[in-house]
Amino acid sequence: MAKPVAESDYTDVDGFAVAVVRDDSGWAVTALRPSALDSLDDAELQLRELRAAGAVFGLLDVDDEFFIVVRPSPTGAHLLLSDATAAVDYDIAADVLDALNVDIPDLDPDELDDVDPWEEGDLAILADLGLPDAVMSVIVGDTDLYADEQLGMIAARLGCADELSTVLDDLGH
Repeated sequence: MAKPVAESDYTDVDGFAVAVVRDDSGWAVTALRPSALDSLDDAELQLRELRAAGAVFGLLDVDDEFFIVVRPSPTGAHLLLSDATAAVDYDIAADVLDALNVDIPDLDPDELDDVDPWEEGDLAILADLGLPDAVMSVIVGDTDLYADEQLGMIAARLGCADELSTVLDDLGH
């Protein structure tokens, strides 16, 4: 049963956070509480609460500026941040870099538009599910796309685009 949405679950960040689960019956995509967009710890906790037998990962679109893939594991979450420069402006991106033991880029916020983004984390995060790191690298590297478009490409490549689209429609995205 889903937890009721508490006032603390609301966020000032636009976007969406979904959990993707793969089991013997196929793919299931469900919305996470909006608070997952503010805190990596919160996103990980919500994913762990699913207690699914199959593969579980989260797709987070933060302000259509960047995305995060979170894949919990017993040894700690595997992470992919599509744009490390986002850590200058967004706490959750800084949380990801901290978890990866990567320094926040030393950039002036006014210069961010002049800096090409780069990813940090595990490009092979979904390789065992059918998305090789070379393909993920192409998706992440296409900076002409918004984060939701990149996540749509990831879902299409994995075979769960319809499930993602249904959840996003329900969320009004």
